[in-house]
Amino acid sequence: MAAMQPADATPDITSTANPRVKAVAGLRERRDRERTGRTIVDGAREVRRAIESGVVFDEAFVCVPLLQGPDARAALDRLTQAGVRITTTNPTVFEKLAFGERAEGLVAVVRVPSLALDDLHLPADPLVVVLEGVEKPGNLGAVLRSADGAGADALIVADARTDPFNPNVIRASAGTVFAVALAVAPAAAVIAWLRAREIRIVATRVDAPAAYADADLRGPLAIALGSETDGLSEQWAGAGIESVSLPMLGIADSLNVSVTAAVLMYEARRQRGRPAV
Repeated sequence: MAAMQPADATPDITSTANPRVKAVAGLRERRDRERTGRTIVDGAREVRRAIESGVVFDEAFVCVPLLQGPDARAALDRLTQAGVRITTTNPTVFEKLAFGERAEGLVAVVRVPSLALDDLHLPADPLVVVLEGVEKPGNLGAVLRSADGAGADALIVADARTDPFNPNVIRASAGTVFAVALAVAPAAAVIAWLRAREIRIVATRVDAPAAYADADLRGPLAIALGSETDGLSEQWAGAGIESVSLPMLGIADSLNVSVTAAVLMYEARRQRGRPAV
């Protein structure tokens, strides 16, 4: 078990001007994440799921007065057992490090896994989700959570406007970003990669005449969804690509991309049957 520092003990770092604090806070910016290959994991559940997925940790920061609940303490214990460098801070410093309003007293810095297409290893008859140009981290995180729940084999981000390891994506995914196979590539490269592996592509479009429930979503399949504002680009209207839509019976013309993704993934899962656990 981790030796818990008394709440009134002097923390290791007490100044927001500390160079280590500034470096970690900089990971809120995409350019720093891409330059260093590192990101912030904020929250006990997210840290625990990163540990369970075998992510490499660089260091962790703990604010003892904010460390509440068994989940947070269990995550700290796991970090200690793994030999991760742990530094204590005061609440002011921790506020600069934390990424979000749900402060649980635990923030870690991890190395971003490979996001190369060729590093994806898929099973037979894979179910792949492709998101093109999705901008909002919350939507990407929500799709990851649904992909994990529906048993999708991979999620590919095409023409990425936000990176999958944005700290807000990690938080919105409830840490499932560490459990779903991921890749990032230009849309043209993604389409070529799918075709080379004979993975059929089904594109979601608001004006497609075919309803999603009438489509065959079995076998090697990629479900492609577009951005919140623009939908899929014309690259996804090529030969051999099917288009489907969700019936909209009210005044709205479409659903949020994360909701659409969840509906399609669970329909694919229904058609395929529940996998053996």
